[in-house]
Amino acid sequence: MEQRKGKRFPVGFRSSFSSANIISGDGTLNELSLRGCRVRSLIEVNPGTVLQIRVHVSDHESPIVISHAIVRWYRDGSFGCEFVNLGAEEWARLRAVTTELEKEPYQKAKDASEAA
Repeated sequence: MEQRKGKRFPVGFRSSFSSANIISGDGTLNELSLRGCRVRSLIEVNPGTVLQIRVHVSDHESPIVISHAIVRWYRDGSFGCEFVNLGAEEWARLRAVTTELEKEPYQKAKDASEAA
């Protein structure tokens, strides 16, 4: 039985990943949480591999860089990672993204109208 420690959000963010010049590739981040993610990719990644993951949340800002993520599983063209190390700024950006994803649709509309 899988036991998640954080809520995962369905997303469709473009991502790229690399591991000490051993493996690199692109994928689509399909689930995101503060502790990890699921990535769909044509590249097969072995469990235990340490990756740097770049999450492209928007075309208007630089990607969020997860400097140290460990692949926990791979199956059917997807792999799951646990985030082990992020810089303080990257952590704050990831937290802001997940906070926004957690809002109900009416809250997002209200925030957008107040910002205008």
